Amino acid sequence: MIDDVFRGDSGKGWVLDFSNRTFKEFFARELNVDIDAPQYAKDGDSKGKRFRCFLAQVDDTTAAKTLRVFWEQREALRGAHIPDPMPRAGGQIAALITRLEGGGGFAPQNVVAAPLLDNIDFLTLRDRLTAIRDQDPHKRGYDFERFLTEVFEAFSLSPREPFRLIGEQIDGSFELANETYLVEAKWLNRRVGAAELHTFQGKVDQKAAWARGVFISFQGFTAEGLHAFGRAKRVIGMEGRDIYDALDRNIGIDQVIARKIRHAAETGEVFGPVSQLFP
Repeated sequence: MIDDVFRGDSGKGWVLDFSNRTFKEFFARELNVDIDAPQYAKDGDSKGKRFRCFLAQVDDTTAAKTLRVFWEQREALRGAHIPDPMPRAGGQIAALITRLEGGGGFAPQNVVAAPLLDNIDFLTLRDRLTAIRDQDPHKRGYDFERFLTEVFEAFSLSPREPFRLIGEQIDGSFELANETYLVEAKWLNRRVGAAELHTFQGKVDQKAAWARGVFISFQGFTAEGLHAFGRAKRVIGMEGRDIYDALDRNIGIDQVIARKIRHAAETGEVFGPVSQLFP
């Protein structure tokens, strides 16, 4: 059953839409697991074989958590309005997770932790963001541009090219889980309203049908603007406070964006703050 539920479209050995790199990154980000550890390749080195070997080796609590995050990823990729080709899968996976969790809490077994992100100085990045906030608008724009490029590179978000400062906004793009996202960032001394969001949505709509966008507003968004912009868009919102809170709590920006994408897929909401998504 697990093979059928999580099999990717690309054929045998695939899991959902993951490449080898994004499969490893997903395990590290969501589960703090090094799925490339040799013990998980005893039956073969494909993603599917490593996935099955990992589930067979670890304790029930870890297996249940793994199935849950992969199911959530599957549903986020499928989208709320697309019929599930396996309509009984949700109930079957939920029952399996419940059974695995029913054995009570045990210490993790055969879990190889992912390498620590010891090359990322979260607090230094946080303090740089605070310093940018207090600068004059012109210098703030250029420094925020460099800051975003450095942060996205640090968390392996593969910026297609350095972010570009154009007028009062920063434009760029990055890659996460084999998906390309357009980025627009503004550092205005006010919250962004519906007009700016609609303009950015128009830019995203001019790209391929699968294109998505991330709008970063240094000062955040107005409640009225988010309401007027609507739901179920191909744009997610991030504010300066999100970046600050994530860095202050040693949460990777890649984790933040992934959680925001999942939140948007599940609720239709364009914006969910880090304080809500990582309680």
